[in-house]
Amino acid sequence: MADISISHPPMEQLQDLEYCIDSNPPWPETILLGFQNYLLMLGTTVMIPTMLVPLMGGTNGEKIRVIQTLQFVSGLNTLLQALFGTRLPTVIGGSFAYVIPILYIIDDSSLQKITDPHDRFIHTMRAIQGALIIASSIQIILGFSQLWGIFSRFFSPLGMAPVIGLVGLGLFQRGFPSVGDCVEIGIPMLILLIGLSQYAKNYRPFKDIPIFERFPVVISMLAIWVFATILTGAGAYNHRPARTQISCRTDRANLISSAPWFKFPYPLQWGPPTFNAGHAVAMMAAVLVSLAESTGGYVAASRLAIATPPPANVLSRGIGWQGVAILLDGLYGTLTGSTVSVENVGLLGFTRVGSRRVVQISAAFMIFLSLLGKFGAVFASIPFPIFAALYCVLFGLITSVGISFLQFTNMNSIRNLTIVGLSLFLGISVPQYFDNTLATSGRGPVRSNAGWFNAFLNTIFMSPPLVGMLVSVVLDNTVDVVKAKRDRGMPWWVKFRTFRGDSRNEEFYTLPFNLNRFFPPT
Repeated sequence: MADISISHPPMEQLQDLEYCIDSNPPWPETILLGFQNYLLMLGTTVMIPTMLVPLMGGTNGEKIRVIQTLQFVSGLNTLLQALFGTRLPTVIGGSFAYVIPILYIIDDSSLQKITDPHDRFIHTMRAIQGALIIASSIQIILGFSQLWGIFSRFFSPLGMAPVIGLVGLGLFQRGFPSVGDCVEIGIPMLILLIGLSQYAKNYRPFKDIPIFERFPVVISMLAIWVFATILTGAGAYNHRPARTQISCRTDRANLISSAPWFKFPYPLQWGPPTFNAGHAVAMMAAVLVSLAESTGGYVAASRLAIATPPPANVLSRGIGWQGVAILLDGLYGTLTGSTVSVENVGLLGFTRVGSRRVVQISAAFMIFLSLLGKFGAVFASIPFPIFAALYCVLFGLITSVGISFLQFTNMNSIRNLTIVGLSLFLGISVPQYFDNTLATSGRGPVRSNAGWFNAFLNTIFMSPPLVGMLVSVVLDNTVDVVKAKRDRGMPWWVKFRTFRGDSRNEEFYTLPFNLNRFFPPT
């Protein structure tokens, strides 16, 4: 017989979280926490345009303009999601899931024929905008029609655990491999971050303010950023390889000198979008990937914000508004589509603050600093290995949140062990195969004569959360379903399917401004 003194019964809420979704820290802490969220989302916001704009023929000035636009629209989308979507404290930002279809559009022969780099950039941007506008209809329809909520009835704690886990695990290439691009910055960042957050968290130099527990990201980022600036100014990278200079220098790409003092992004600023059926179909794959990633992100955020798992109609509502976010991406020309920022979800648990207000403040920082071009460019000059060190911790935390859902299932069941193991393994192994093939040959494993079809399938199977969801949800709903109902964790999970299934849902997910009168929970 097991010793009952060492058992830990399942708990709906995580321990040690100090502020939940609808409780707020004091205003000074809230503002600084919001700024911390803003700094964290800059990694992806800067990296995507830095990678893609030169391939489109764009200049440094156009690169910083795209970064500003992406930052501005991310702020708008974050506010819309926090007010009218799931209402969870999630940052909505740019996604790497869209890179494969964007590269397919960039390589379109009709665009490559344009000899003038500026014209090629503008026409490519318009083509990407048109594809995003059409593809956004998938999430808008699935969300606002409640179809995604209906599909979510097939989810269970067993099925969702690998999906959430792969939301974090699937981004491992953006972790230590990127830290290794500049070890003299990345390693000290990783050590300082862990030291402040785990070993110095109880030390309070200012009375009653847990400064190292609450703000380890901003403190460590600023400290290592200053260190990197000193190395750059001292000429440490003057004669190093180009890749090292891109990863390590704080004056790379002339972001600050290329940025205007003030610029207000507006819809159709690049001109009227152009529409192509093949481009749109390829982009739809990225929208489906974003759908899977965001579903896992929302469920993880609910746990880290001490809220109930989002009911079906709330999840659908959030996906619908995320479709609106992708539509805005297309209208403004952000170059990429939107999804839940995984790193910012991890920050909720890392700082032990799941407050919705903090994320709303961070959205205000995104909008305001995007307008002040040179100020935003200063923060955008932070070397990416600093962000990669953060990702090592925050993506790992999201993975653990996914694993924590297994406590509501029977993990002494061979059926459950098989499903979880197979979902996790294939969720990493299949995308790695597609990624390796793409890296070695320049083309993915799918190589038909239809480029849009290749981009569609290569995008789908390069997404760990989507592959994991396909495997786990299908197996969980077809293998010994009736006998395994209790083993799957359904007795605990089923009450969260409907809005009125748990009395706490109204507190967490009711729309503001009494809008539930017009949009009642279904």
